Amino acid sequence: MNAKAFSVDLAAMADTITLQRVVNFLKLLFSFYFSRLAGKSFAAGTPFAVSIEPTTSCNLRCPECVSGLRSFTRPTGMMNMEMYRKIMDELSPHLFYLILYFQGEPYLNLNFFEMVKYAGKKKIYVATSTNAHYLDDEYARLTVESGLNRIIISLDGASQESYEKYRIGGDFEKVIAGIKNLVVWKNKLKKHTPRIILQFLVFRHNEEEVPVIKSLGKELGVDDVWIKTAQVYDYENGNPLIPSNEKNSRYKRKKDGTYDLKYSSPPFGGSRYLSGGGHCWKMWHSCVITWDGRVVPCCFDKDARHQLGTLKEKYFREIWRSPEYNNFRSRILQKRREIDICKNCSEGTKVWI
Repeated sequence: MNAKAFSVDLAAMADTITLQRVVNFLKLLFSFYFSRLAGKSFAAGTPFAVSIEPTTSCNLRCPECVSGLRSFTRPTGMMNMEMYRKIMDELSPHLFYLILYFQGEPYLNLNFFEMVKYAGKKKIYVATSTNAHYLDDEYARLTVESGLNRIIISLDGASQESYEKYRIGGDFEKVIAGIKNLVVWKNKLKKHTPRIILQFLVFRHNEEEVPVIKSLGKELGVDDVWIKTAQVYDYENGNPLIPSNEKNSRYKRKKDGTYDLKYSSPPFGGSRYLSGGGHCWKMWHSCVITWDGRVVPCCFDKDARHQLGTLKEKYFREIWRSPEYNNFRSRILQKRREIDICKNCSEGTKVWI
């Protein structure tokens, strides 16, 4: 991250700080460490970060994505503003950070810009992730004007040939044009935001392009380039998407030829190894809310199989402190390796290169 981009991010984050939010953060931190010591979940406060899903719809067909594969078992649809405002009005007093993305392409929700603005009025840092196929001149302008703080643009190839091997149905040149449109409008409107992040998932077919994508990011004028290891579902017996060079992968090959996750120490004392238990700070500070108001523990529960409550029936605080949620957190503390969504989790793995 360059110094200018860092200062812009720092200023935006500083703008979110209130006494109420800081006190809530300290409650969450205390809850996490107390739960670790007790071996049983205790939860005070409410999340300081959430992901909200504008939609499950997507224009692409990426093979490691339930949205791209159209393989959801849960309902698909678009979040409406009534649901969104209800969520934000309850959570915003304690919320620092909002990710307007889970599954799907957020720009397909016609209320997307209104969602960004509503959160911005409540002094919340707002980020999103997109495949950038809808950033024409008008939408690029509206994006900059909306007050969005960060936009992550997925570009997993340095040419159409390599890009479309994973981003099936994608148009490399359209993504490049969208990035250029954003840069132009930031300059025209003399805005420092959104910070434009070019994100590159490393696969076997594109791992030699890492230096190229870094150069391309500088040429386009983005604020940062993130090189990220890719998650694949069926990795144990190998997968053609896993990079040949292990440093580019979140998986390591064992002596018997099978694969396992690589581990490193995550922040706030998370467990280095999943076997026999594990600690996950995310379970105490954040969650995901689907387009129809289902509360799920984290972004690895892509199909909402571990639904802990629905906002159509309860207030969020009731769900957050419910026996169901606390039981799930306790399972994380005691038997994390046995939980399906934890078996391919990057909380405790090396994800960034």
